[in-house]
Amino acid sequence: MLPKTTKALVVAEAQDKSELPYAARVIEQELRPLKGNELLVRIEAVAFNHRDVCYILCFHWQLADLTSIQLWIRKNLYPGIGVGEVLGSDGAGMELLPISLFERNSPWWGIGSVIASGTANDILIGRRVFLTPSRGWDQDPTGPEQKFTVIGGVKGPSIGTFAEYVIVERNEVIEIPPHLDFEHAAAWPLAGVTAWRAINYQAGVKRGHNVLVTGIGGGVAIIALQLLVFIGANVYVTSGSDKKIQRAVELGAKAGFNYKSGMDLEKVLKQENHTLDSVIDSAGGDILRLTSKILKPGGVLDFIASNRFYDERGFSQYTPQGYMAYSFSLLICCAHHHLGSAMGSKRELLEATNFIAEHRIIPVVCNVIEGLESFEDGFELMKEGAQFGKIVIRVHRNSKL
Repeated sequence: MLPKTTKALVVAEAQDKSELPYAARVIEQELRPLKGNELLVRIEAVAFNHRDVCYILCFHWQLADLTSIQLWIRKNLYPGIGVGEVLGSDGAGMELLPISLFERNSPWWGIGSVIASGTANDILIGRRVFLTPSRGWDQDPTGPEQKFTVIGGVKGPSIGTFAEYVIVERNEVIEIPPHLDFEHAAAWPLAGVTAWRAINYQAGVKRGHNVLVTGIGGGVAIIALQLLVFIGANVYVTSGSDKKIQRAVELGAKAGFNYKSGMDLEKVLKQENHTLDSVIDSAGGDILRLTSKILKPGGVLDFIASNRFYDERGFSQYTPQGYMAYSFSLLICCAHHHLGSAMGSKRELLEATNFIAEHRIIPVVCNVIEGLESFEDGFELMKEGAQFGKIVIRVHRNSKL
């Protein structure tokens, strides 16, 4: 029997809007009949992103003052937030049922009918897949072809991964590489495509390049480090935690620098007669000044779309309007290329997935939580800010993955 309902974690109105404009709760939803090109996917694992807890729900406890981040939500500066919409951009699971051309007008047909349909889509029945985390950007390397949207918590498209079952269009799933289990596959898509585009299309990193990755510990930064190591770059990292730096070195970083104890990156690079070819920055802060002397002329400083309005030292990186302080004198005098990255296309996600399959790269998962009802545990872990890697929910408790 196919399921007729699903549990889902949705955006809800907060009871006390003086503190947070939105809350989250698990509800039971009906599953509608499938349309012609749709699949029913049993979700096995989902991963948290700062987008879910910061932009959508405003659960960013690392901030000393929530005023500026609340402005984003209360002034509707994050487009399309929808009460009742399912949260989550990253999810991995198994295909249960694609509707065949022969059964298009027949809702909830049995598995046997679909297996016998003979359509091309049927080859994915029972296969392990992850959902593509965005819509509107298929293959143009310069930017989205249509209105770009990240799924989860928004009105259009009305789809999110934090659910037991998800109905999704056939062309919005990608098969999971064989070496990944569901938890690690769930940690891959959004962070993976973001890091891949920043490295390959924005910074143009090649073997032997010297690259600085800031804010190591977050999902994008860690995957960027892993990809860069396999490309053959010399990778340096920054963090406010010696423990995170040590983990990064174990993953292949050349060295790490703790900004809380004094940044000596310039000294080390001079000793090795190196300058940086590029900086992949997802931490923000005073990165322009810090890298102006060690980024080579013509080097690339690539800003990853960041959810941090204050750094771990409490220094403001952005104004309440969301703008980073910017020095045009540094831009002109140093002849650097300053670029911005925000995710990437479906084509880039496919390229990146093929790359990690070839090199058997495994995204770092730091915590696995059992069941959607335990979502608050994930928020608490993100509040602590000590994680190194992704926080994942195993949706079906005690399932053997």
